[in-house]
Amino acid sequence: MKIVARFCVLTLLGLACVTASVQAAYQEGVDYERIVPAQPTVAAKGKVEVVELFWYGCPHCFRFEPYIERWLTTVKDKVDFIRLPAVLRPSWAVHARAFYAAKALGVFDKIHRPLFDAIHVEKRNLEDEDSLAAFFAEHGVDKDAFHKAFNSFSVDSEVKRAMQMTRRYHAMGTPAMVVGGKYLTDPGMANGFVNILKVVDSLVDEELKKAK
Repeated sequence: MKIVARFCVLTLLGLACVTASVQAAYQEGVDYERIVPAQPTVAAKGKVEVVELFWYGCPHCFRFEPYIERWLTTVKDKVDFIRLPAVLRPSWAVHARAFYAAKALGVFDKIHRPLFDAIHVEKRNLEDEDSLAAFFAEHGVDKDAFHKAFNSFSVDSEVKRAMQMTRRYHAMGTPAMVVGGKYLTDPGMANGFVNILKVVDSLVDEELKKAK
């Protein structure tokens, strides 16, 4: 019995060590940074908001997209996911407008990946309203409808908010991920596309634990 008891104690200690090592695997200031002040979120009860900051012109965002798509299939029950077009430079605003215009027109799913592909695979110059209108038209969107949405008050408001949130999250580049309005990580801090999602998963789980 003593041998069994000793084995159980050692096993429990081993599990405790494993748990501790997992918790210590990702460190604030190394793998992610705390956002000060924390930003409000709109996550449903029992879920954690995760925001991806991206730019259509960013080659790293283009390469990250398949990782995001696969990851999303595994976290539906615990994550409210939001894509936010980062506006780190004035020239990035045109793609933010295209993003919100696609949302307003109900064609986001038809436009999102093809726009990445057009820029990074086909090497097309889609950096102004007219070229984007022509691209949207190729995917079944009336040009007049696109121009109206692109220049609408609602899209203008969304782009201004995207600029504001990019600053509030203290994002320095793209892609970047924000968890619960509290933590920001990117492939540089996390050491790659796979690891950034592991860091996000860890932070999401910690936030869910705190909510219980």
